[in-house]
Amino acid sequence: MPGRRALLACAFLALLRLGAARNTEEPASCTLVVPRSEWRALASKCSQHLKLPVRYVVVSHTAGSTCNTPALCQQQVRNVQHYHSQTLGWCDVGYNFLIGEDGLVYEGRGWDIKGDHTGPTWNPMSIGITFMGNYMERTPPPRALRAAQNLLDCGLARGALSSNYEIKGHRDVQQTLSPGDRLYEIIQKWNRYRE
Repeated sequence: MPGRRALLACAFLALLRLGAARNTEEPASCTLVVPRSEWRALASKCSQHLKLPVRYVVVSHTAGSTCNTPALCQQQVRNVQHYHSQTLGWCDVGYNFLIGEDGLVYEGRGWDIKGDHTGPTWNPMSIGITFMGNYMERTPPPRALRAAQNLLDCGLARGALSSNYEIKGHRDVQQTLSPGDRLYEIIQKWNRYRE
């Protein structure tokens, strides 16, 4: 029952954000992004800004635990941030956005701050979106894939992504198995995917 209450509370917050978005001209596709304050992020020490709009979006997976409720996904985002900032010594969580199997997008570094997701060549010219989980053998649920598509629509509407932006799999730009075989098969079918 607690999981159901958390899901209802999250849906209610999303509806409130949708109403606020209509009042502030925020694109509707941007309303399912959970801000850092809601997942109780540690303060960021990052200061390098991205030059917007960016041309590339790099899709990866964390290859770690999955999460399918807002409470579990918030904990998982905090776990990733702790690993990146405390263990690896980075200025914050490495990704710009993280996607949970609960169908929500969690703000990492956001649209404006350069990430640490794909190495020194790609980080300054791309947004890093990661799916929380390991997608070598399984696919993300449809709600997570929809969340990613909505985020891309949001980035385009906000002017954070260029009108001719391209999607790349993490393995297209670095030697890695990310974003996992099953997720990679899916993103290769997206309209903006380019190897």
